[in-house]
Formats: sequence, C-alpha cells, structure tokens
Amino acid sequence: MSLRPLSASERADALQKAAAARAARAAVKERLKNGETSAADIISSAAQDDALARMRVAELLEALPGIGKVRAAAIMEQLGIAASRRVRGLGIHQRQALVDFIDEK
Repeated sequence: MSLRPLSASERADALQKAAAARAARAAVKERLKNGETSAADIISSAAQDDALARMRVAELLEALPGIGKVRAAAIMEQLGIAASRRVRGLGIHQRQALVDFIDEK
C-alpha cells in the first residue's frame, strides 16, 4: 500500500505540526529536568496531549537528572518495558511501576 503524494500545502501543514510536537516534547523534558514537573504529571497528561503520548519512555527517563541512556535502558528492562515503547503504549501496571520507581529514587 502506497501513500498518496501530498500537496505542497498539506506537506507544509504536516511539517508545521511535527515541529510543534517536537517543541512541546522538548519543553516538557526541560521542565522535568529543572524539577518544575514530575514524571507522573507527564504520564497522566499524555492521555490528553498527543505530542506527549508519542514521546518514547526512554526519552522521558533520560530527561530526569542523573539518568542517561544506559541507566534508562536498565530501568526499562527492570520494569519490563520494551525499549521502543512510547508513553501512550504503557499498560496500567507499567505506568504505575514507572511512577513508583521514579518516586522512590
């Protein structure tokens, strides 16, 4: 199945929408890094915000102070979360385990 070619205006709209989503995710990660918000708030607000719902869980963890790529991967493996998982794709138990893990650390 091939996608139909986009017109110039449709392509420009899609590029603008993608740039806005990236900016929203970057702003949330910066607020998380500065301690202005919590991971639990981000996970709960992802239900209403499509840009946050599409953020990878690894990116969310890496935005926390003191957690890099290796530690984020180890945390996700420990919690049973796939490396490619996005916030929207987390199950109820995975969400709760992630929030509990972040809160205790």
